[in-house]
Amino acid sequence: MESMRGKTPFQLTTDEFSRRIAGYKHIWLDLGTGDGRFVRHMSAQNRQDFFIGLDACRENLRENSRICPANALYLIASAQSLPAGLDGLAAQITINFPWGSLLRSLLDGDMALLGGLARVARPDAELTIRLNGGALAEAGWNLEAGTWQVYERLQSAGFQTRLPQPLDAAALRACPTTWARRLAVGRDPRGWVISARIPVELAADKEARISESIFA
Repeated sequence: MESMRGKTPFQLTTDEFSRRIAGYKHIWLDLGTGDGRFVRHMSAQNRQDFFIGLDACRENLRENSRICPANALYLIASAQSLPAGLDGLAAQITINFPWGSLLRSLLDGDMALLGGLARVARPDAELTIRLNGGALAEAGWNLEAGTWQVYERLQSAGFQTRLPQPLDAAALRACPTTWARRLAVGRDPRGWVISARIPVELAADKEARISESIFA
């Protein structure tokens, strides 16, 4: 797996990765982590857990990967092609304010993404997705309709999805991501959050069950 520390990308071996995550209570995975601020903040607040931020763009991760705590790690990879070394590890998965290809994959119910989520999840893992209007507008959706589209795609794939909840300016300010802070003081300080559980049977059957449910 390719990792990042400051300006320097490097290859992380399976043994090195296993040593890094050993002994922690839970593993959190933040997909499309952007500049990595969420992972750095959460790892500093929760020393008993290990936090992994994953993004396809190296450059944005330079600052936070340089100063992250020992219980945090940044990986360079696509959310639609998650490294096999993550299989069955994540107890918590977050996707904060996705845009571009990651958002389109959620809206489309992309098997490469949803199957990957089931593959890297522990049984009964929790998935949290936060959405904002600007990114959805670029994808051709308004905030409410886009949120329900993602919700329905997750439900169809077998995720045990809870009803979406609105995020106001106060909730956005409380979310430790750079983008959430910008949204909170912008012209449209609103968002939605979708929470879901990845049930035992879905995590156990991995991509096969999701493929059947989506394309049945």
